Amino acid sequence: MPTDRFVYSQLPPRSEWPVFLTLGHEPQPEHAFNLVDQLLQGSLQQPWADRPLFRSSSHTWTYREVIALVNQRVRVLVHDLQLQPGNRVLIRGGNSMGFALAWLAVVKAGLIAVATMPMLRAKELGDVISQAQPVLALCDQRLLDELLIAQSQYPVLKQVMCFDQTDDTDSLELRSASHSADDLPIVTFADDIALLAFTSGTTGKPKAACHSHRQVWAACQAWPTQVLQARSDDLVIGTPPLAFTFGLGGLLLFPMVAGASVFFPEGTLTAERMVEVMAQAKCTVCYTAPTFYRQMAAFVQPTTLPDLRLCVSAGEALPVATRRLWFEHTGIKLLDGIGATEMFHIFISSPPSSAKPGSLGKVVPGYEACVMDEHGHEVARGVAGRLAVRGPTGCRYLNDARQSTYVQAGWNFPGDTVSQDADGYFFYHARSDDMIVSSGYNISGPEVEDALLSHTAVAQCAVIGKPDTDRGMLVQAFCVLAPGHAGNTDMVKALQDHVKQHLAPYKYPRDIVFVDSLPRTATGKLQRYRLRQNTAS
Repeated sequence: MPTDRFVYSQLPPRSEWPVFLTLGHEPQPEHAFNLVDQLLQGSLQQPWADRPLFRSSSHTWTYREVIALVNQRVRVLVHDLQLQPGNRVLIRGGNSMGFALAWLAVVKAGLIAVATMPMLRAKELGDVISQAQPVLALCDQRLLDELLIAQSQYPVLKQVMCFDQTDDTDSLELRSASHSADDLPIVTFADDIALLAFTSGTTGKPKAACHSHRQVWAACQAWPTQVLQARSDDLVIGTPPLAFTFGLGGLLLFPMVAGASVFFPEGTLTAERMVEVMAQAKCTVCYTAPTFYRQMAAFVQPTTLPDLRLCVSAGEALPVATRRLWFEHTGIKLLDGIGATEMFHIFISSPPSSAKPGSLGKVVPGYEACVMDEHGHEVARGVAGRLAVRGPTGCRYLNDARQSTYVQAGWNFPGDTVSQDADGYFFYHARSDDMIVSSGYNISGPEVEDALLSHTAVAQCAVIGKPDTDRGMLVQAFCVLAPGHAGNTDMVKALQDHVKQHLAPYKYPRDIVFVDSLPRTATGKLQRYRLRQNTAS
């Protein structure tokens, strides 16, 4: 039993949990089980034990070598830093071997991983720290400044240690090198929490989804084996951050299930550079958002990527035109799917061989899904309604009243409006809330509004998602300026820069409209739907 019971005391009451379905071969809740042990130690009995797991342009580490590196890091966490089972560890970094090793070590040590996006600013990191109460942060040295600002405001974060260090100062790598690579047995149970996955809701307050070792292992046995069907000779690459469950599954955990390898590119990845890297490394599987596939298509011809065989699209709706464009340039049919942080990963998807144009696919084996009306009744086929899903994974928020909205009568409601045809294929219509999905990123309109309102020139504002061909949606802001300020191009740039200083840069409003007033109800509530109607007209 974990020594630190903080997370367990913050779980919703069992009456608000979703129904958890079983696949039939996952461990029982009370049995000793560790996700990382299962993935790594289990590889020693597989043909791929001495094949590459992590690759970059400068390093290659086999499964056996990664086990040793993870074991050394576990000893740093347990012996040097004296962390206790159940402690939360914040991990901050981009996609790298250093991040991957840190995450694996944290979970193997019986700790709870709290991965964060590299673009988050101090305020956003503070929100995560306030909720998760981590006692340690493992941080890419290049991203240390914002974290230290957040730490100064939240003393619960007692220690910060860097990885991917570029000098000889104290670091996770340096400490690990002095430790034994032998396995350090640590008992965890199947129902112990392995990670807190943060997502941002329409109110701008981050929500933390709690996932156990057992549930993540079940996710590893569902979509990856039933739909993706990767092979041990695959080399996987992608753009989703490991801090997102889409990236964590696709670029770390799921390849390990198949005995495949993961390639971590170094430096900034433009669409052109991504194509170059895939060609040079001979990657066979790619994960990214529809927007990036569309951008990459300009640099691809049928002979450019001869080794590429599987391309996974998720993070936002996949336009038919993008699916067609990618096929024209590569001859590869995109594998589409829909998932949720609260569900850990993809739960509706179909292999390219059985995909139906324009659809998300069918429910992944092991899950159940249907379309319901606002009263919780299933609607007729072809009628749009609320997507409802349940399976071996499900939503359990950390101390959040929104649990009762997401989970109703045992079903998870991800907040998507969909329809289902007579053949069982699901079709996406829209988000059911005010979330803006731009280039695969979920952006909260109210959070951007808060940042704009902190500028002295802004008296009132409203933020919505504006349809955009390239990004799916872009952030559009309507601003009422305070007296004495002019709505011109200089003001547009000033407000955009202001938001970039307070929030992750991808959240800034790319379109700003200056207005005299905002539409409101008689009680003063903002009517965003009227702004969306005006934008669409």
